[in-house]
Amino acid sequence: MTDSEPTADRHQDGMAVRREVLGDVQVDRAVAGTTPFTADLQDLITRYAWGEIWTRPVLDRRSRSMITLTALVAGGHWEELETHVRAAVRNGLSVEEIREVLLQTAIYCSVPSANQAFKIAQEVLTEEGLA
Repeated sequence: MTDSEPTADRHQDGMAVRREVLGDVQVDRAVAGTTPFTADLQDLITRYAWGEIWTRPVLDRRSRSMITLTALVAGGHWEELETHVRAAVRNGLSVEEIREVLLQTAIYCSVPSANQAFKIAQEVLTEEGLA
């Protein structure tokens, strides 16, 4: 992306990546829940998080998923962690790799945070038939 790329293109590119990473069900739920009050936030997320950051070429999506899982654990963003555990699987992370990322968070984010993350990841991976 460049600064000269039109906002509509960033939104379109962002929505495509968002759907590829999170899946149609998750994105459709977010879009359906958009209100006039939250519309600007949804647009910002789509254009900047997905259309600017997730489309950059240096890091692959697997790496971005690992970073995102760690950041969500560090911040205690448990609902988002659930979404991004599913995204990590979609991006090709194995159950073992997700476990290793979460083990790493025990050291750098805290054992209680990792404990909660493991609980959430276990639920997601079980729902997905992977654990």
